[in-house]
Amino acid sequence: MTTQPPSVGAHAPGLRRTLRARHLTMIAIGGSIGTGLFVASGATIAQAGPGGALAAYVLIGAMVYFLMTSLGELAAYMPVSGSFATYGARYVDEGFGFALGWNYWYNWAVTIAVELAAAQLVMQYWFPDTPGILWSALFLGLMFALNAISVRGFGEAEYWCALVKVITVIAFIITGTLMIFGILRGDFPQTQGLANLTAGDAPFVGGLPAMIGVAMIAGFSFQGTELIGVAAGESEDPARNIPRAVRQVFWRIVLFYVLAILIIGILIPYADPSLLKNDVATVGVSPFTLVFRHAGLAFAAGVMNAVILTAVLSAGNSGMYASTRMLYNLATEGRAPRSSPGSRAMACRWWRCWPRPRLARCAS
Repeated sequence: MTTQPPSVGAHAPGLRRTLRARHLTMIAIGGSIGTGLFVASGATIAQAGPGGALAAYVLIGAMVYFLMTSLGELAAYMPVSGSFATYGARYVDEGFGFALGWNYWYNWAVTIAVELAAAQLVMQYWFPDTPGILWSALFLGLMFALNAISVRGFGEAEYWCALVKVITVIAFIITGTLMIFGILRGDFPQTQGLANLTAGDAPFVGGLPAMIGVAMIAGFSFQGTELIGVAAGESEDPARNIPRAVRQVFWRIVLFYVLAILIIGILIPYADPSLLKNDVATVGVSPFTLVFRHAGLAFAAGVMNAVILTAVLSAGNSGMYASTRMLYNLATEGRAPRSSPGSRAMACRWWRCWPRPRLARCAS
């Protein structure tokens, strides 16, 4: 396909194409690398064993690959902020697009609240006596500011937050690999080798039912890769940047997840009770923290707490972006009440023009 449909070739009024290729790549990577990998990955190994967890992530990764390539093709051909809601309404049915759009908006609107609650729990690690509502209010204001000023502000914030997470995963993979081959000794038994992969009922604990059960956790971990479709409506050159970002993102994400799960499964036995503590409030026993601590890095808990806070805020920031863009698109296409802040004139005035009225082109 070399041309775009004339009805969707132009982006929505009030939105600007200022997201570059590096922003798109990191938005998708940052949206999928978060607490699902840093915290919940331990629970998947505890429930299904290292082999079952690895198989579940590979299975979900393959599904994400097909989803991303399909979405990438549509986004390059029809780059609109409504993404799959617009595609569903255009190629399936108006009701289908309506349901997709509102369900997606609701999903991210609720996620923002969840991430704000998680952020205040993380902050209690450093400031146990500070009321959590203050942190939630502060972070909500920060998310709103990053999204209200310009899409470039959102893109830059996501780029650097994603970079922090990527560096952490790479450092974890390098540290774990050195420990497995005995180069970095730490306090693991040197005769352990690959014994954890076959200890007890491993590698497939609980068989197929357990693997299918943890596949839901794996699916949650990959949530956020679809943001690249929403961001296509504000990409500088979607026909060139979207396919490139899709190809890069999938292989990087799968590589990060597969290697991280494999390293955790080799170094930590699936029967370790610490793996079942998969809440942000128990960051001290995150599988990443456990590996770093066994490697002799005493500051691991503090560092991982900061990384998890970055992941939580990044997810909330992405949720603010995705929910507002979807609501805006629903209103401009007549699928949201005209009295809502997402109507064509109201959306432009309040969501885009309020922070910088001299630069925007608003409908009167």
